[in-house]
Amino acid sequence: MLFVVMVTQHNSARCASLTSVGEHSPSSPKADLKPFTLRMYSQTEHFIDSKMALTPLACVLLILSMQCYVSTLAVILKTTNSKPRANEFESVELSCMIESISTSHPRIEWKKIKNGEPSYVYFEKEIAGDLEKRAKIREPATLVILNATRSDTADYRCEVTAPNDQKSFDEILISLVVRVKPVVPRCSVPKSVPVGKSAELHCVEDEGFPKSQYQWFRNKEEIPEDPKTSPKFFNSSYTLNGEMGTLKFSAVRKEDAGEYYCRARNEAGFSECGPQMMEVYDINIARIILGVVVVVVVLLCITVGICCAYKRGYFTSQKQTGNNYKAPAKGDGVDYVRTEDEGDFRHKSSFVI
Repeated sequence: MLFVVMVTQHNSARCASLTSVGEHSPSSPKADLKPFTLRMYSQTEHFIDSKMALTPLACVLLILSMQCYVSTLAVILKTTNSKPRANEFESVELSCMIESISTSHPRIEWKKIKNGEPSYVYFEKEIAGDLEKRAKIREPATLVILNATRSDTADYRCEVTAPNDQKSFDEILISLVVRVKPVVPRCSVPKSVPVGKSAELHCVEDEGFPKSQYQWFRNKEEIPEDPKTSPKFFNSSYTLNGEMGTLKFSAVRKEDAGEYYCRARNEAGFSECGPQMMEVYDINIARIILGVVVVVVVLLCITVGICCAYKRGYFTSQKQTGNNYKAPAKGDGVDYVRTEDEGDFRHKSSFVI
């Protein structure tokens, strides 16, 4: 294309110079020629300029024809969706279309790339790997997964090799995400909380993909992230974390009592836990003091009773001493001698049978 522009500029400059000379130069040949000769000269000059003008046009046509010829000798792939999304257990299509090719029987391969490790899913005209019996090829090169699972989330590469083409190889990378609906979350709600005390509610779900976001409800009404945006929660003091699933009250009020439940949501759907009641009660200081007094009185009574029983000898026991020892009776024909240690005897003489 640079050559065409240069030629065009050269011809334009040449024509401009000829016209300038013919009109302004006093020694121009046109000035001395007869009308007929001048007319013939003008026609010849116009024919030459036309020939020179056709030269860049021919170059352009030649370049375009060469590009068309090269494109017919190259394998070129394209896809309608490079980042498909599908819910678990649904079918999904990974489109790989051959836009240009001259080889009649190209080699088509699909590879799955997960954690940087490639593996075949279509090789030598057969489905392989973990997609066996769960996928098929739609002519000429599109891969259709019939029953997608969460393990199918990965990058897939379509490769086509055409030995008879000038450009014999091309590939397309497709990133598949299989969305998983959340399972029923595990919810933790305190049963009773005193007024003015803090409280924490937790909601956890680990199966959903992408990662679940959490919503909390009280008496079937969604709790807003900012309590100031709702008249019903305006006076409440809490912090709601939608990513972690926590609802923290810094100081519980009587109005915070009710049935609470949590919802886990992502692109595939949502799930909820059952409602749980949280009661809020007042603290009775007089009742607490009375309870403490009763406990102290009971402990004093127990202590006094134990002391009285000990003084009356209910907790004393007799102890054996050395004077209470009773020597065993002597056998026939055997004499015993007491040693220095009390209770230790040895034979003095033996008897004869």
